[in-house]
Amino acid sequence: MINSLFGDRYKLGEMIGTGGMADVYVAEDTRLARQVAIKVLRSDLARDPSFVARFRKEALAAAGLNHPGIVAVYDSGEEPAPYIVMELVSGHTLRDLIHNGERVPLKRALEIGEGILAALEYSHERGIVHRDIKPANIMITDHGDVKVMDFGIARALADLGATLTSTWNIVGTAQYLSPEQALGEVADLRSDIYSTGCLLYEVLTGKPPFTGDTPVSIAYQHVSGVLVAPSKIQPELPEGVDVILSVALAKKPEDRYQSAGLMLDDLFKVGTGQALTTTIPKVKISRRKVLVGALSSILAITVIAAGLFVTRPAADTNNLPQIPNVVGLTQVDAQALLKDYVVTIQRAHDGRIPIDRVASQIPLATTRAQKGSGVVLTISDGPGDAIVPADLVGMSLIDARGALSAVGLLVSRTEAVPSDEALGTVLKVTPEPGSTITAGSGVVLQIASGQVVVPALIGVDAIQARTLLVQAGFLVNAIDAYDANQPIGVVIRQAPDAGTTQTIGKSVTITVNKAP
Repeated sequence: MINSLFGDRYKLGEMIGTGGMADVYVAEDTRLARQVAIKVLRSDLARDPSFVARFRKEALAAAGLNHPGIVAVYDSGEEPAPYIVMELVSGHTLRDLIHNGERVPLKRALEIGEGILAALEYSHERGIVHRDIKPANIMITDHGDVKVMDFGIARALADLGATLTSTWNIVGTAQYLSPEQALGEVADLRSDIYSTGCLLYEVLTGKPPFTGDTPVSIAYQHVSGVLVAPSKIQPELPEGVDVILSVALAKKPEDRYQSAGLMLDDLFKVGTGQALTTTIPKVKISRRKVLVGALSSILAITVIAAGLFVTRPAADTNNLPQIPNVVGLTQVDAQALLKDYVVTIQRAHDGRIPIDRVASQIPLATTRAQKGSGVVLTISDGPGDAIVPADLVGMSLIDARGALSAVGLLVSRTEAVPSDEALGTVLKVTPEPGSTITAGSGVVLQIASGQVVVPALIGVDAIQARTLLVQAGFLVNAIDAYDANQPIGVVIRQAPDAGTTQTIGKSVTITVNKAP
């Protein structure tokens, strides 16, 4: 297949990956002179219309996601075989890192978790659930960035009526399945949170949360097994990690984090040494549900083990013409190819396609449609500009993230610093608020860590020392002692020492010189 030309545009190079449905190749986009990755449906599956329909759904689900933490989908087609064109990412998967036996430091593990959750928060807000979060689908770029790939079994949240054993479902490795997926029930965004918890558990402890000899036994553990606290495996892990993973891996979806953003915020708190207010849910498992679930798991895992899925028969459209692929063409050239269709033009900023070229088309290329039907083309206006909001300083991290998203910008990094402001308050923004930058780019937020510097109190009058501590947000614990060499009424010792950081609301002990 090397050097094959797909869609009269993409010249295939070497294979760089393979999976249950498709093989992945590096390729040259001859129209835009750039390298891309192409996922090509396996030839034995391409003969089945149901598989091809499922493959097309994958492209539709992923094409609308534009986020630096998600591997971008550029194009799709079906000649000479069904394919999807994606962003080519240089790096390695998280599975490679885990299989190499590398121990990931806590700070880096939390960064990886934050990167995954930021991408999921974005996709969930747009109604797309990934449903296959696992180490093999997480890329770590050569620059250390985290990218989630293969939204291949994602679906619109509005279409959650299908269960694991019904419509076009392929589910991930059994070790990262949510209990509801194992039971053949509806999988929503909280399933992604569960799978992220499984992944993070393995990164932090070196082993998955549940294991077994067969996929069925592993699925049964997800439904009924008792989670071993991560700190029992790695005692140096902070208590907050136990809390986060216990909540993320709750058996019932309603007991988990109800959004990726909530879990993201707790990871930030643990990374900055903050106490969590999130509580671990009580575990109650219905014996009847477990027994029913065991049977459902067997059915579900049969699907997993075989690498297959079930689909409803699609309507017969084989006699209709295919819509040509015009992404990357000028408007004139695109309309010439679409002369048999009613073309509607709209324009939008797009950071991936050159200005005045077709950025996307609906329906997708190679979709079969009646002549005279409508095709909507979006012409790229380039990435465009965005203005960094002026009122970010003083906002909470959650509100700032929302304000940036509303103007087409992202949080690329947060830096936690000691401050007397409330935990998570934005202290500084880079670039400066009011700056005009390219849409889709990220800003750096300096965030209050909830810790402040303990003032120097030795030699200070006790009343003034109390005032300084209260103003800084500390509680005061005063004890008396006597030192004949020091003035009466001043502080002669303090704990913690001046210059160290202490969480707001904690006690600082001062020893006041008092005559016997």
